[in-house]
Amino acid sequence: MNIEESEKKGKENKQPINELKMEMTGNLTTNLILIRKEIGHNSDVKFREFQMSNSGIRIAIIFIDGFADTDVINNHILVDFMSASPKETEHSLKENTLKEYIKNHALSVCDLNEVRTLKDITSGVMFGSIAILVDGLEDVFLVGAAKAKTRNIEEPPTEPLVRGPRVGFIENLKDNTALLRRYGKDQNLSILSFQVGERSKKELVITYMKDIVDPQLLQEVTQRINKIKIDDVHDSSYIEQLIEDNFLSPFPQVQSTERLDRVMSALMEGRIALLLDGSPFALIVPVTFHMLLQSPEDYYERWMAATLIRILRYFAAFIALFVPSLYIAFISFHPGLIPTKLVFSISGSREGVPFPPLIEALIMEVSIEVLREAGLRLPKPIGQSLGIVGGLIIGEAAVQAGIVSPIMVIVVAVTAISSFTLPQYNVGIALRMLRFASMLFASVFGLYGVVLFFLLLCSHLVRLKSFGIPYVSPAVSFRMIDWKDFMVRLPLFLMKRRPKLLHPRDSVRKR
Repeated sequence: MNIEESEKKGKENKQPINELKMEMTGNLTTNLILIRKEIGHNSDVKFREFQMSNSGIRIAIIFIDGFADTDVINNHILVDFMSASPKETEHSLKENTLKEYIKNHALSVCDLNEVRTLKDITSGVMFGSIAILVDGLEDVFLVGAAKAKTRNIEEPPTEPLVRGPRVGFIENLKDNTALLRRYGKDQNLSILSFQVGERSKKELVITYMKDIVDPQLLQEVTQRINKIKIDDVHDSSYIEQLIEDNFLSPFPQVQSTERLDRVMSALMEGRIALLLDGSPFALIVPVTFHMLLQSPEDYYERWMAATLIRILRYFAAFIALFVPSLYIAFISFHPGLIPTKLVFSISGSREGVPFPPLIEALIMEVSIEVLREAGLRLPKPIGQSLGIVGGLIIGEAAVQAGIVSPIMVIVVAVTAISSFTLPQYNVGIALRMLRFASMLFASVFGLYGVVLFFLLLCSHLVRLKSFGIPYVSPAVSFRMIDWKDFMVRLPLFLMKRRPKLLHPRDSVRKR
C-alpha cells in the first residue's frame, strides 16, 4: 500500500467520527438522512413519521423494535402529539415557543432529555431510548423508555439460607436499586451513576450510606472506576478484576454476592457496594478474609449457634487447605509421629499401591476437581448425580485396581466436603489452588514444608490489602472492639459500634 492510498484510507476512517460529532439542523428531512446513514441499516431500527394534529408540523420518531416500550410510544407519544393542538400554525410557531409547548403540553413522559449531536442521538436510540425529531427544531428529544424482559426476584441460587429473606438481585439495574431503596429505607442511602465501557457502554452505580462511609474510601473507589478502560463490561466480575489491589494474589479482594441483605449489612458498616446493569452480582469493597467465611445467616441465628458454625467454617477451611499435605508429610517423612496401630493400618491399606503419596494424592485430587467442574457444567439434575455417583465409582474402582489406598480416598473425600462448607465460591477456588502448592511443599520438605508454606501464606495475607484495609483485619491492627464480630459472634446488643478499621463517620450503631 502506497502513501496516497494510506492517506485516503485514513480520511475514510476519520469521516464517520466527524459525522458523529455533527449537530442536527432544523430540517427534518436532512436530519433523517444523516441518522438513516448511521443506523438505518439495522433491521430492528424503526422510523415513524407523522404530523402534529392540525398544525402541519412534521415529526419523526426513531426506536429499536422490541427494546423500546411500545406502550410509551403508542399512548404517550403518538396519541399526545396527534391530539395536541397549538394555537399557532406551522409558519407562526417560533422555535423556542414550539420547544416549550412540546415539553409542557405535548409530551406526558417524565424521562425527557434534549440532545443535538448525531452521536448522542444514535447512542440513545441503540440503548433503548426513543428519539423524537421535530421539523424546525435543532434539538432532538430522547425519551427514556427502554424495556427488557427480566426474571422474577427470587432467592439467590448460589447463596441459599435456611433462615433469612428470600430476596436476591436480578439483571435489571433499576430493579436492583429499587430493592435497595425499599429494603434500606434510609434517606442517607446514596447512589452515584457511572458509564463503563468504551464501545458498549453500561451503567454502573456505587451505593453507600452518606453519613457513615469514609470520604477517602469513596474517593478511592470513584477514582478506580474512572480509570477503567475496556471495550465492554459483560459482568461485574470484569469490574472486580479491574479495581482489585493485587492481581497476583489467589484471594478475592472484592466480595461478590447476589444477596440483598448482605449488601445492606455491608453498607451499614461503612462499606461501598457496586452494581452493574446486566449482572445480578453486587460487589462489596473493601473486603477482609473473615468476611468471606461469614454468612448472613450468622446474624439470623442466636449468637451461640452462630459462633459454633462460624468456628466450624474456619476449621473446615484449614482441613480443605492442609489435610492432604499433612497426609503426605506424615506418610513420607514422619511416620513415627503417627500412633502405632494407625501406622500398621495405613501401611496395610497402602500395600500394593505403586505410587508415592504425592502422586496418589494428585490422582485423586485432580479426579475430584474434574468431577466437580463437570457437575457444574451439566444440567443440575445430571450434575448432582455425576458428582455423587462418579465420585463413588471412581474411588471404589481406584481402590480395587490398587492405584490408590482407601485412606487416601477418605482424606480426599473429607477435604472436598470441607471445601463445600465455605459460603463464598471464589474462596473455595483459592483454597483449592493453594492446596496443590501445599502438597508440593510437603512432598519435598515434609512437615517443615507445611509449616514453611503456612508462614509464606500468612506473610502474603498480612501484606495484602483491599482498598487500603488490611486483608486479615481485625486479626492485625488489633482492636478488641472489632473482635466482637470476628471468629466469635457476640449477642447483637453488645455490638454497638461499627468496625473501626473502616473509619466510619458515624461509629455508633443506632438500635
